[in-house]
Amino acid sequence: MKSKKYHLFEVVGIELEYMLVNAENLSVIPAVDEILTEKNGSLTSDIDNGEISWSNELVAHVIELKTNGPTDDHEKLSRAFYENIKEINKLLKPKGRQLLSTASHPLMNPKTETKLWKHTYSEVYALYNKIFDCSGHGWSNVQSMHLNFPFYNDEEFEKLHAAIRILLPIIPALTASSPIFEGKVTGFKDSRLEVYKNNQKEILQLTGKVIPERVFSKKAYQEEIFEPIQKAIKPYDAEGILDRHFLNSRGAIARFDRNAIEIRIIDIQECPKVDIAIADFIIKILQHLVYFGNLELQKSWSESDLFEVFNEVIKKGEETTLQGDYLKIFDLPSDEISITEVWKHLFRQVSNQMRLENQEIILFILEQGCLSTRIISALEDDFSTENIQKIYHELASCLAKNKLFIP
Repeated sequence: MKSKKYHLFEVVGIELEYMLVNAENLSVIPAVDEILTEKNGSLTSDIDNGEISWSNELVAHVIELKTNGPTDDHEKLSRAFYENIKEINKLLKPKGRQLLSTASHPLMNPKTETKLWKHTYSEVYALYNKIFDCSGHGWSNVQSMHLNFPFYNDEEFEKLHAAIRILLPIIPALTASSPIFEGKVTGFKDSRLEVYKNNQKEILQLTGKVIPERVFSKKAYQEEIFEPIQKAIKPYDAEGILDRHFLNSRGAIARFDRNAIEIRIIDIQECPKVDIAIADFIIKILQHLVYFGNLELQKSWSESDLFEVFNEVIKKGEETTLQGDYLKIFDLPSDEISITEVWKHLFRQVSNQMRLENQEIILFILEQGCLSTRIISALEDDFSTENIQKIYHELASCLAKNKLFIP
């Protein structure tokens, strides 16, 4: 059945990913199939649970919660996601397990602890593993929030894609939550995106420069993105198992099968209340860029120039400074300015359209720093396994109680 087409910002789809861990020592537990089996009565890869559905991911220790189809009321989703998290934690508790948020597990060794999903679609995951070796952080330790935005036709796609491309490079300054791999601070506020960039280095056409190319129609997207992907993957996928929409690994991907663009570069936060506040903020900024921004100016930026900004931001987070023509896109002078001031400027433009609770959460992040910054601050230069476990137990508690992490 052909999916219904929606106009710009008429609906949104949101997906959140969480790790399944041992409640005592936080080691990853590759047993999402057990949760799905217990909930459903038999093994399945997807569960319809009212407003929210549950599904598996590439690796067996990650579960995805997502809106059950597009919704026109994203404000209610914080409570809906939280109720599902509570239900899953209740199922896990008798076995001494729980869900853990943040975009990267701080102690996981992916080379020894990665287990791929072995059930539905396992042939797809096995082929990915054969081509790319999915036992690295970039595949098995990267939990994110995905935002899906509809477009009705080429004209709407052009406006939406242009606005999303422009906003992508600075999003990690607000959302980075992955500062630690294998017990060590990596030096990147968004370690997930640093490994994401090189995840598919064997076939560079799949990820490109993360920031999508300057393509603003379905025909151009097919010619400049999909066709090179299909050509590049052919020697590795003789039977045509892999779908072009899933192979496309840019930070925002066009899904012409459902007329949507999916943003994929947002690190998962400490709890759904924060995720939904960030989603609300990004939605309002994109609306502002689409309806009040300079479309031709937005379209003029190459992926290479935007990638330079992106690279700085995933390393430095809110400590990044910006200058030059990029600031003019947001009606700011081109003098050097901190990226936090850019976000504050955007917040002033759209905050009156946001719920009060979401406003307060965004202001908290702008004042206290992204979650990576707050995690590093809480560790107080003590990166022992015991101290890392202590802080991440607090983060698990934040998820269980739907509350902000305050160092």
